[in-house]
Amino acid sequence: MPTQLRRAAWPSSVVLVAIATALLSTPVRAAPPFRVIGTSVERNANAVVALIGYSVVPDVTTSSLSISNGSTGNPGLWSTQLGGGATISDTTPLYLEGVAAYTRYDPTFVATDGSDDRFLPLRWNTVNVSGGIGWDFPVSEYIKIRPIFNIALGKVVSDLYAGQWIVNHRTDRDIQFLDGGTLNAYGLGGSLMMVYEDFKPEREQEVELRYSNIVLQSFDSDTAVQGRAVAQSLGVWARYRAPTGFTALDRPIRYVLEFAHTEYLGQLRGALGFDYLTSLGAGFELDSSKYDIIVTRTRLVARYVFGNNVSGVSVGLAVSF
Repeated sequence: MPTQLRRAAWPSSVVLVAIATALLSTPVRAAPPFRVIGTSVERNANAVVALIGYSVVPDVTTSSLSISNGSTGNPGLWSTQLGGGATISDTTPLYLEGVAAYTRYDPTFVATDGSDDRFLPLRWNTVNVSGGIGWDFPVSEYIKIRPIFNIALGKVVSDLYAGQWIVNHRTDRDIQFLDGGTLNAYGLGGSLMMVYEDFKPEREQEVELRYSNIVLQSFDSDTAVQGRAVAQSLGVWARYRAPTGFTALDRPIRYVLEFAHTEYLGQLRGALGFDYLTSLGAGFELDSSKYDIIVTRTRLVARYVFGNNVSGVSVGLAVSF
């Protein structure tokens, strides 16, 4: 009898199990992490380190600075500085200076995982303090040379304030730095000043010429951002004061005229879109030296500041001791 061959029938349940096993055994590719595109986080962070260089020495032109973002109108950079310097006395020509400054920089990055692009609005908040110690060497009755040793310490804190979506996504180390990362920097360097002072009852005039060179270096920071910047500037500052003919506090009220010009060199040149800043100021000064208080003079000065691509106004309050 011829042998009949029959095809075995596989139960449907066995087929389903086999398909499921094959699918589970196929390796599943993890979704790629979000990464920053179109720019370098490290390069931008190092630029923020360089921005510390704008505020490590007392400077009228950068004592208050706000630069708007042309596309949004919001401040792209905002900075304020409090500081000053003075010589202890003619008999002890030790010069001391100090500066405390706060800067907020608001860049925007774009992150992608290859299929989805996200904008990352960001704030980088920078706080820095610096100081200087120098000595006055008289050249003539009105002119002296002042070498200064400077030291600075700064901290940059990153705040990805509109990026909470990344919590549930894989991200590369750049974005991890943007979301709460920190960068610390210290600076060492020096300045050289030539000072002209001519004080008389009928008028007072001062001129200062200053060159500063401070090397800023990151330390103990997130591995995504490490860097170095050299802050160099050359500036001239002048002030003229004379009595107005009016009195207050039993002393003459003086009018004040100011001029300041700072040229930024090296890495600071063009870092904010300008190479120099010029300030023209005018105001009044009250003399309280007759009274037994620590403040001898108080000045209120309005200033117009301008440079290539920027301009603005500010009001400054200063005291002398």
